[in-house]
Amino acid sequence: MAGVQIEVADIIIIVLYFILVLAVGLWSMWRSNRGSVKGYFLAGKNMWWFPVGASLFASNIGSEHFVGLAGTGAAAGIAVGQYEWNSLFIVLLLGWAFVPIYISAGVYTMPEYLTRRFGGQRLRTYLATLSLFLYIFTKISVNMYAGAVFVQQALDWDQYLSIIVLLAVTAVYTILGGLKAVIYTDTFQVVVMVIGGFILMIISFVEVGGMTGLAEKYFAAIPVTNNTALAACGAPKADAFHLFRPADDMHLPWPGALLGITALAIWYWCTDQVIVQRSLSAKNIHHAKAGSIVCGYLKILPVFMMVFPGMISRALYPDEVACVDPAKCMEVCRNPVGCSNIAYPKLVIELMPTGLRGLMLAVMMAALMSSLTSIFNSGSAVFTIDIWKRVRKQASERELMLVGRLLVLVMVGVSIVWIPILQGAKGAQLYQYLQLIQAVIGPPICCCFVLAVAWKRINEPGTFWGLMAGLAVGLVRLIMEFAYGEPGCGEPDLRPAILSKVHFLHCGIIVFLVTFIVTVVVSLLTEPIPDEKLVGLTWSTMRKEQEKEAVEVPTEHSDDIENPDEKNELPDNPEEVEKMEVDEKAGGKQDEDEAPPKWLRVYDFICGTTSSEADQSQQALPSIKEDPFWRRVLNINAIVCVTVAVFLFGFFF
Repeated sequence: MAGVQIEVADIIIIVLYFILVLAVGLWSMWRSNRGSVKGYFLAGKNMWWFPVGASLFASNIGSEHFVGLAGTGAAAGIAVGQYEWNSLFIVLLLGWAFVPIYISAGVYTMPEYLTRRFGGQRLRTYLATLSLFLYIFTKISVNMYAGAVFVQQALDWDQYLSIIVLLAVTAVYTILGGLKAVIYTDTFQVVVMVIGGFILMIISFVEVGGMTGLAEKYFAAIPVTNNTALAACGAPKADAFHLFRPADDMHLPWPGALLGITALAIWYWCTDQVIVQRSLSAKNIHHAKAGSIVCGYLKILPVFMMVFPGMISRALYPDEVACVDPAKCMEVCRNPVGCSNIAYPKLVIELMPTGLRGLMLAVMMAALMSSLTSIFNSGSAVFTIDIWKRVRKQASERELMLVGRLLVLVMVGVSIVWIPILQGAKGAQLYQYLQLIQAVIGPPICCCFVLAVAWKRINEPGTFWGLMAGLAVGLVRLIMEFAYGEPGCGEPDLRPAILSKVHFLHCGIIVFLVTFIVTVVVSLLTEPIPDEKLVGLTWSTMRKEQEKEAVEVPTEHSDDIENPDEKNELPDNPEEVEKMEVDEKAGGKQDEDEAPPKWLRVYDFICGTTSSEADQSQQALPSIKEDPFWRRVLNINAIVCVTVAVFLFGFFF
């Protein structure tokens, strides 16, 4: 697939897009408090509902959605849309069931919640390390790959230069502005994505002849090949327009879709730092819930904006998008496995006129940048609060902010180094491996958090060993997948039955059950956590925040827990107390007399910190009390959102 000539109008639109993104980022940067943990990582806990909802959607919808969802739709139909519409239910679960607990607990990160809930540090360290690993080697990598595919296929631009420029712009407002800059730019990016996606969707449906024309042409979209053994592989699925497939379907069986996707969705939407951090930035519980509703409505769109256009691309260009002959596929997209990933770029090239083609490139840039900024900021929060603060217990606010910003640079550097690795990888396999990794890693964490908030009897040993058991079972499956690979079209499947007969979503259900059983059994065999240590940390013990005692639970693994009371203890001897007061006054006077060096003053100006910045991490928690009127309004909207989701599932059943 050859690249196209970019016209002046396209370049103008792309330049305007970059200018607007930087303008929004800089504007929000100067309006935000970026000098404290709360200000930098949680936007001062002062965001209103629409930016919260838009940022939730933007953080989820990356460039891999435009490439991957459209490609999977082209190959197998609309069943992949279950990932999107299932989220309508789960994002509401985030706002109604999980966020009140996190707010009541007064946490900034998900690993921090585990320490508050169970005590000890090993759960916190495990989840923080795992999150950073997944951010760098799955989320960033897939976003980078999808962006590279679009740049290469649609525009024939140099991948390295294009992605480095995108990363540079992304890093500027992420490092300087913090979460508030990320959320406001996400809101702008969502507007760009929705407008551009709708334009391409409308043009595509007009070109194919509406839904009726799509149904006719899609089933006739069989690629031409001289290999009769491969001809059957290129035929569209008979149930391509149905969401639910038979239980033995190896693409998306209905038990896996109903239970496996739900477990993955709870892990992603309710326990992943990238998502939850946006809800925690809301100014109160009403704005957090309203943000979930906004995101829920927006999640209706990807099936129509991405999956159906992918199917249209196959219907219009079957020999390229649906190619099955390895030689032909290499000629079309340089990938012998298949070329379904070019479905969306192909539409942009063939159907979009000059100017609008530049808009669609801006849409892909928006999707890529919005996801990367979210990952960078959330990864920085996890590392700074859950790892660095453990290593440097006495770290100042300025030091924490500096470390958080430097980690963003490190993640940008890793992303750039990752480009040649992605270039050598097979795109179809990479996207599938992402789903496999999530299916084995996500369910244990989902089970851990669901039990943590739902049942106060669960304790630290049970949760830890349940996570380890689930991880072990999942890794066995993942290692086997990498070892055996997947047979090509027309080749016999000689893999063990656990691979050839058990879908990875079914494996995710098994992993969840193993985690659940081990967690419950070990918890029941060990000492329970006293109720007074769980106030505000589970559904059954949640109280008004002023009644909550924010304490960490000691276990046999928590000897190294930092006791905040010990830091403020005074000596028993009055003379020593008086000496400490004199020393503090002398030290304070000396600090006032000494002006900070110029480089530090420049840093403070750019990053929004001051030498007298107080630690705001222990400020009073926001209230989880709700106004009855707004509670009813939000509940009605949630019911409407759920009703729409049920209708969509029923209509496309």
